[in-house]
Amino acid sequence: MKELEEKIRQFETVLPGNVLKVDAFLNHQVDPVLMQHIGQEFAARFKDAKITKVWTVESSGIAPAVMTGLALGVPVIFARKHKSLTLNSGMYTADVYSYTKKTTNRISISKRYVDKTDRVLLIDDFLANGQAVEGMLQIADQAGVEVVGAGIVIEKCFQPGSAELAAKGVRVESLAKVSSLADGQVSFKQTEGED
Repeated sequence: MKELEEKIRQFETVLPGNVLKVDAFLNHQVDPVLMQHIGQEFAARFKDAKITKVWTVESSGIAPAVMTGLALGVPVIFARKHKSLTLNSGMYTADVYSYTKKTTNRISISKRYVDKTDRVLLIDDFLANGQAVEGMLQIADQAGVEVVGAGIVIEKCFQPGSAELAAKGVRVESLAKVSSLADGQVSFKQTEGED
């Protein structure tokens, strides 16, 4: 998605440890027009998947997930990272390690909002090692719902997440594929049809 790649280039900051900082438009300050276009793109890519729900993990995945749900006309569920007083029982849970924060969070989704007939699209801001998506897959397995695929805003192609998900049969659609962050510069993987 050229618009997303241009936004990444405009604000690109590469931190030590191959961390791409995108807080100017995705995970601190949010560009709502870009998020709307991202949601429309995911909806177009998965238009024939008969999706009934969109799932994500709080908090950076919420904006693209909500816009995807809006474009598809389906509800959005975000897995909570912190225990809430209002959500204290009847939960599906999984542990997810965050590479950038160096912490493990227990994510949870209320059983109340999950139906066995759901066809779920997973949305995440980044795909590197695939821990967030893996956690949502564990919850989907516990709930007995079908995952139709994973929509990824930014994929780090040089890390194993995408290959591991493909090996599990998960369809992955990434809007920006970063092939390298060497020397503090973002390089994108060319997709078919590009020069």
